[in-house]
Amino acid sequence: MTVTAAQEGAEIAALVAGRTVPIQFRETVASRGAATALRWKDGEDWASWTWAEYADRACRVAAGLEALGVRPGDRVVLMLRNRPEFHVADVGVMLAGATPISIYNSSSPEQVAYLAGHCHARLAIVDDAFLGRLLQVRDRLPELVGVVVVGESDPVPDGVETFSALLAHAPVDLAVASERVDPDTLATVIYTSGTTGPPKGVMLDHANICWTVESLRRCLAEMDPTGRRLVSYLPMAHIAERMVTHYQGVTFGFEVTTCPDPGQVAQYLPAVRPEIFFAVPRVWEKMHAGILAMVSADPERKAQLDAAIEVGLRRSDHVARGEDLPGDLQRAWEEADAGGLALVRSLLGLDACLAAISGAAPIAVEVFDFFRGLGIPISEVYGLSETSGPMTWEPFRIKPGTVGRAIPGCEVRVADDGEVCCRGGNVFRGYLDDPERTAEALDEDGWLHSGDIGVLDDEGYLRIVDRKKELIITAGGKNISPANLEAALKAEELIGQACVVGDGRPYVAALIVLDPDVVPAWAAARGIEATSLAELAEHPEVRAEVEREVARANERFSNVERVKRFTILHAEWLPDSEELTPTMKLKRRGIHAKYAEEIEALYA
Repeated sequence: MTVTAAQEGAEIAALVAGRTVPIQFRETVASRGAATALRWKDGEDWASWTWAEYADRACRVAAGLEALGVRPGDRVVLMLRNRPEFHVADVGVMLAGATPISIYNSSSPEQVAYLAGHCHARLAIVDDAFLGRLLQVRDRLPELVGVVVVGESDPVPDGVETFSALLAHAPVDLAVASERVDPDTLATVIYTSGTTGPPKGVMLDHANICWTVESLRRCLAEMDPTGRRLVSYLPMAHIAERMVTHYQGVTFGFEVTTCPDPGQVAQYLPAVRPEIFFAVPRVWEKMHAGILAMVSADPERKAQLDAAIEVGLRRSDHVARGEDLPGDLQRAWEEADAGGLALVRSLLGLDACLAAISGAAPIAVEVFDFFRGLGIPISEVYGLSETSGPMTWEPFRIKPGTVGRAIPGCEVRVADDGEVCCRGGNVFRGYLDDPERTAEALDEDGWLHSGDIGVLDDEGYLRIVDRKKELIITAGGKNISPANLEAALKAEELIGQACVVGDGRPYVAALIVLDPDVVPAWAAARGIEATSLAELAEHPEVRAEVEREVARANERFSNVERVKRFTILHAEWLPDSEELTPTMKLKRRGIHAKYAEEIEALYA
């Protein structure tokens, strides 16, 4: 008997009925108390807490928050780096019966004031590095009764409590405190990164979180997720990091290593050897470019790697279909693996990875296939903050170019206009204090309208075309996906970032940013003395190579879709800037405004 998505969704809902994140935490502490829960770098050494130590600190924080006046139903904003104290603080807030809400660490004082005011925060827990921004606007937050600083803020300003002072309290009873919230209590509010206007507060309750974690458990049915190693490095204000390392971590008893600087994740991977690893496309692109830079100077090594990758891709195709390898392919794979692929995986720190995941933006097929060919089990996930993270994901039976099938229990369909819609226990409860925008996203039948255009194949695999509002319509009336073009461009060696333009224009053009980790080495190997990105952007050999790369990327597209002209910009685009969100998505509105002259010149 075939079980429908709606039936499986109801089954999951019944299984997690009455459950909350604190209850999951309590049970994990009981079953894995002596196991390592959190790790971090302490100078040159590694430090860690067990689940029992994690629980003791969270219970002390809950007691300290109660002493500061936090009551059930209150909201507490967190502005913390990826450090073990984040996990303790987040769980501690829930054990106090309140709702923890993370905001991006790079938020300006104005943004801090807006977000903390919008969610009616009663207390804030902030990193010492960010304390000044909160204090600048504290007088504009009359509902905020307290501020707690994590780290070495010396001296501690008046009216600010230290995190260590919270930890000095006698712990609350975990069994009692874990029952303080209900399934319909808000587990968090995820604020969208604001690429197209004021951030919206996505309300997720404990039922959302527990349902989604159980669905993800079913996605991972081919492996036991219990106790797996992960690295936490993306902003905790982003639903992907929150779901992958925090909420799943609480339920599955993950061993999470915290990396406070996302730029250092590549250095952490060989030391951690994660078994599950989530990354945004830019992280995969940078690793891909780094490997190519290592071998490109030696044509023989490059040819050997290409040949080995081709064998790895053939193997990956068989694995994705659940087929045994033919004898000749098995022998070829063993030879390719021993001949260098295993070493590359080890150097990357992904030799123990059982599930590698790319999400939050499109990844170029070339980059995706490169890691498949290396023998890394990479898959794409698709979802939104409004879907508690995932909507579609297939970690094992992958189809390159798609973002997998609907997660267990989630119904996914494509509307007549191509918009991807879904319904299930992962769908959010609405936007905080914004019924108008909630009604725009959620229809009367409970379907969430994603704003993305997609195509479902006959096996239920979803391919995302682009954001509905970001499709370019040229002067000739052709609909073009900028994201697909940009992904193809960024798969090339020298191109670090790209923004495709052309809405209402006679042809497609692009703003291109050089990869600062690759281009200097590429130039030095060719005797080019220029070192700054600005100098390199103007160098004729660099320009000629980028032209070749753009032409190569264009080969995948029809003539009308191809980039006809481009300009190379002089400065790098950094996360959480005018050009990029904290998770490195393009801020198109900001880019179009900042580079208006450069864009006009492309059509002169």
